[in-house]
Amino acid sequence: MIKDVTKVETSYYVPLLQECIDRNSLSNVQSIHAHVIKTGTHQDIFVMTFLVNVYAKCGTMEEAKKVFDNLPGINVVSWTSLMSGYVQNSQPELAIHIFIDMLEVGAYPTNVTLGTAINACATIGSIKLGKQIHAYVVKYQTEGDASVGNSLCSLYSRCGSLDSAIKTFKRIREKNVISWTTVIGACGENGEAVRGLRCFPKMLSEGVQPNEFTLTSILSVCCTMQSSGVGKQVHSLSIKLGYESNLRVRNSIMYLYLKCGSIDEAQKLFDGKKHVSLVTWNAMIAGHAQMMDLAKDDLSAHNSGTEALNIFSKLNRSGMKPDLYTFSSILTVCSRLVALEQGEQIHAQTLKTGFLSDVIVGTALVNMYNKCGRIERASKAFVEMSTRTMISWTSMITGFANHGQSQQALQLFEDMLLSGVRPNQITFVGVLSACSSAGVVYQALNYLEMMQKDYKIKPVMDHYICLIEMFVRLGRLEEAFNFIKKKNIEPNEVTWSLLVAGCRRQENMELGFYAAEQLLRLKPKDPEIYALLLDFYTSAERWEDVSMVKKIMREEKLGKIQDWSWISIKDQVYSFKSNDESHPESEVYKLLDELIEKAKNIGYQPQLSFELIDEENGEKTFSSTIYHSEKLAVAFGLLNTLSVAPVLVIKSTTMCRDSHNFIKAISSLTAREIIVRDSNRLHKFVDGNCSCRDFGVNL
Repeated sequence: MIKDVTKVETSYYVPLLQECIDRNSLSNVQSIHAHVIKTGTHQDIFVMTFLVNVYAKCGTMEEAKKVFDNLPGINVVSWTSLMSGYVQNSQPELAIHIFIDMLEVGAYPTNVTLGTAINACATIGSIKLGKQIHAYVVKYQTEGDASVGNSLCSLYSRCGSLDSAIKTFKRIREKNVISWTTVIGACGENGEAVRGLRCFPKMLSEGVQPNEFTLTSILSVCCTMQSSGVGKQVHSLSIKLGYESNLRVRNSIMYLYLKCGSIDEAQKLFDGKKHVSLVTWNAMIAGHAQMMDLAKDDLSAHNSGTEALNIFSKLNRSGMKPDLYTFSSILTVCSRLVALEQGEQIHAQTLKTGFLSDVIVGTALVNMYNKCGRIERASKAFVEMSTRTMISWTSMITGFANHGQSQQALQLFEDMLLSGVRPNQITFVGVLSACSSAGVVYQALNYLEMMQKDYKIKPVMDHYICLIEMFVRLGRLEEAFNFIKKKNIEPNEVTWSLLVAGCRRQENMELGFYAAEQLLRLKPKDPEIYALLLDFYTSAERWEDVSMVKKIMREEKLGKIQDWSWISIKDQVYSFKSNDESHPESEVYKLLDELIEKAKNIGYQPQLSFELIDEENGEKTFSSTIYHSEKLAVAFGLLNTLSVAPVLVIKSTTMCRDSHNFIKAISSLTAREIIVRDSNRLHKFVDGNCSCRDFGVNL
């Protein structure tokens, strides 16, 4: 065309520049820009304003600003194009500055300009500035415009003001699909899922057809409510509207089914995809990870986690490359499974692919090593992080506290404060837990005061439990009770169980009986708590109370504790239950018997353990603890792992004192590091000692 035509019309440049946007080709934009200057078309305000937009869409705001500064004339479209560019390129502060400059020169914004300015406020979370622009909107009576109203609704939603978001939504004169999608999303994001769900049928009744973003928003609301019934109806509607093959919608439906436990439906959707994107793989992995939290028992949670690892393996074999969200999810799964071997392999893969430098992946890696008992590796990964967030600091502080390294935890907290990172509620739980483990009462009370005065964080029960546990560890039971009274705390099941166990150890029966009475008033559902109460009342020979506890258990339909332990070796999971002599690995029992005899020689004395056997009379009922599940799992690990490797076991309940003493002895005899993560905490046994300092066990 250039060869054949002597003069290039202005209109010819627009489709060419649009093609540059579609291809994201900065080099072609620059070539066309040079031709525009050569032909003198740079004096055309329309072409040059469009060029501002093109440079912005290609992510080069420096060039966009240069073109803007040299425009032959600046109109409201020019101002708006530059503002939009800054918002799209994650520079909302500069967009605000441009908006202010525009007002100062006396230019009048359009509704699109106002919407862009409000979006910039939403991005930086500035509700104060957003309200000022809202006042401007009200003054010029443009609040009813859909683009402005939608932006205001989004602003208030992001800033946590749902009522204001809904008010602005209601003032929109002609609500479009974006309006409805925004308000549904606002309800879901601000903890009002039911409210969001009610908006959807209203939208349909007004004849507004949902788009893919509306469908994904309502499916997200269904996920929050775990409403598979409504989700299935939305699934049917999406097929009717032609969104059956839409990747975004299918992934949302699949994730909903996973979260609601409908594995088969989710798997059908996954298997039915001709082209599986990385987003789909991530949804499947994240869905199974989510199911671990929703599982009815530890065995189901373990199965969900194992399936997530299998999907990750299939993803690697598919030739598709995982991204930071994949690595973050799968490292979280490894944390829950205590799957150190798989976690190490994923660590190597993150190094190879370069994703380890991402703060999300780095934090997940720190957490994984912490949960798997490898505190030294967690510390190394933390030190090597180029950027640390509050979550990273908190994870490492909590890791040190859980491993009994209290001084390191407290020192790291001081380093965190010096670095200018603001702690949150969970950070202080880790700090107070470290104080509890170290028994530093004065420091603990100072940190509690700091939390309230300096950071305006109101204490919750988790903070108080750490302090009560500290007093119990030190044997200062009366101080623990006085602390509860002074702080006007309403103790929960965990608190009273802690006090009952402490009184049992200290043989303070008077306070123990009071704590036991309070615990029974709560009528907990955990069989372990009743085991503790039965042991306590039996040791005091209070047979009437023993009968009463058993009666409550019958009424609450609570059976015997289901004690299971798991160990993962070379991608295989082996499970054990107590006193089950029918396990196919017969060599385990032989080794366990040998270890018990050796342990006796260095002072270990097997104990009889009180069990939850439903006896109608008040007699003591004991059973052997020789084949408790964690003992069997540890013996199996010793048989089937290298002598230099740690033995990692998961247990569904809290460890009993007998098993705890036995594994301490075994760690000394075999010179092996043994890690058991029970339902309450992580126990790291090295050279005859445990990281919990013998406190975190049942009686």
